[in-house]
Amino acid sequence: MEHLTLETFKAKVFNFEANKEWKFEGELPCIIDFYADWCQPFKMVSPILEELSAEYKGKINIYKVDTEAETELAGAFGIRSIPSILFCPKDGQPQMAMGALPKESFKQAIGDVLKAN
Repeated sequence: MEHLTLETFKAKVFNFEANKEWKFEGELPCIIDFYADWCQPFKMVSPILEELSAEYKGKINIYKVDTEAETELAGAFGIRSIPSILFCPKDGQPQMAMGALPKESFKQAIGDVLKAN
């Protein structure tokens, strides 16, 4: 799973400095995990995301954003609670989920929001 910086986020997900309206830049739909190392729920979500990354290889990308290192990125998305998970379909609006989701919830969102099976 790739860690995104402000620059790679703008290139691979959404260049919010250039576009006011959401415009997805990626090739594949993606999940972005906004996390912090000190956060306990993040430690529960991380292995689930590792499994999903393997299961959906070539269908979706899974990225991580360290909110401690990337404060501007966290601020741009109004991240208040950790973890916050952003589901970005190829077409349509992204959807944010708060908190540690079980694997089944991720799989449901991957199908419903990302349209990837």
